[in-house]
Amino acid sequence: MGAVPKLDDKATYKIGEVAAIANLPAYVLRFWESEFMFLKPKKSQGKHRVYTKGDIETIFEIKRMLYEEGYTIAGLKRYWYKKKRESKALTVPKDRVEKAKSELKGILKILDRQPV
Repeated sequence: MGAVPKLDDKATYKIGEVAAIANLPAYVLRFWESEFMFLKPKKSQGKHRVYTKGDIETIFEIKRMLYEEGYTIAGLKRYWYKKKRESKALTVPKDRVEKAKSELKGILKILDRQPV
């Protein structure tokens, strides 16, 4: 199965194209969308699914984990939920970082003024 094949320079792909690229039936992609909240392709004005390269990478990751690593649907959901929680925990809002820097600089100025 392996990695995502080289894709065209297109911005979006239709479900039939993605099915062919991933070597999966379109109904499997639709089922995965219903099961995995993190796989949500946009809809065109005509209500057709349009997948981005990021969506296709996610599909290949799901395929690899299900078919090669032996994850179950439930196990894969738990894995992605945990991964999402961990990434949120590691992300610090930029304004908090800037505020902490400012406060630390203020503390350094105070310490520099203190006689030893």
